Amino acid sequence: MKIDLSKEKLQLEYPCEWLYKLIGADEKAIRAAITKTINDRSHTISNSNKSSKGKYKSLNLSLTVESDEDRTGLFHALKKHPAIKMVL
Repeated sequence: MKIDLSKEKLQLEYPCEWLYKLIGADEKAIRAAITKTINDRSHTISNSNKSSKGKYKSLNLSLTVESDEDRTGLFHALKKHPAIKMVL
């Protein structure tokens, strides 16, 4: 039996801690993009992985989000930055 959860809405209690995985080619540029996007919000950044050939690096960004709009707004703002290739 296959269960389709695509129509289910994520149920979270806000504020809550959220983790974004950011992937790009230049770690310094990714870090600068984070700073520019989240401004002075308290956060932590940790190294995650790098691609097998070292072309891409990923960082974990953890911070408190206040609402569903805040969480998705940050996702889209980070995704639009040219230094970030992908946001998970």
